[in-house]
Amino acid sequence: MLAIFKKEIHQFFSTVTGYVAIILFLLANGLFLFVFPETSLLDTGYANLDPLFNLAPLIYLLLIPAITMRSFADEFKTGTMELLSTKPVSSWEIVMGKFWSSLLIVIISLAPTLVYYIAVRSLSVDVQTLDNGGIAGSYIGLVLLGATFTAIGIWSSSLTANAMIGFLIALFTCFILYNGFDALSKIPAFTGGIDYYLQMAGIKFHYTSISRGVIDTRDIIYFISVIGLMLYLTKLSLQRRLWQKG
Repeated sequence: MLAIFKKEIHQFFSTVTGYVAIILFLLANGLFLFVFPETSLLDTGYANLDPLFNLAPLIYLLLIPAITMRSFADEFKTGTMELLSTKPVSSWEIVMGKFWSSLLIVIISLAPTLVYYIAVRSLSVDVQTLDNGGIAGSYIGLVLLGATFTAIGIWSSSLTANAMIGFLIALFTCFILYNGFDALSKIPAFTGGIDYYLQMAGIKFHYTSISRGVIDTRDIIYFISVIGLMLYLTKLSLQRRLWQKG
């Protein structure tokens, strides 16, 4: 698994695509947080990073599928997946090696946003007004959200040998799981009935809950369950495709 992990990291950063993806993520956040007047922290008058944590999930919808779309698709396209399957490595180790390497890249892209916290803290008249608990909770939520989107992206890539199709499947699935259930709960027919349970089925409900600074075990269990399910489905998909090739 470690060899696969290192290979994926090296492959991502050996091309300009990896750097461009991370730079665009940081550039988009920087523009919305400090340049565009509608969302600029400098114009709100409040020392908080709420715009970052509201915007980052939407950017993740594009960034993470772009990171994961080649994980398995290129392996099947070039035929190296069959070669990899002959090595003394299990399907779980292959899946986990791909998952952890992609998640590390997501975390690397998130780490520079700590500069925004330092900037807001430096510009704040009173640092005591900063909701450090909420900010810490939001960062934990972003890591869990990133891990969930990564697991979905890995699964999507295992379904096809076309990286672009894998990207589109991941984008659609991430959007539905993040925002679809919340939108569905607002349909008048569900209001006052199962709307709350529909919201709980979506990722956005649990991400918002953690972003308040309160780490609820139910939210943690939800994210871990979704991640575990998607990785299990990836393993099944991988085994099915290898069996068909065999």
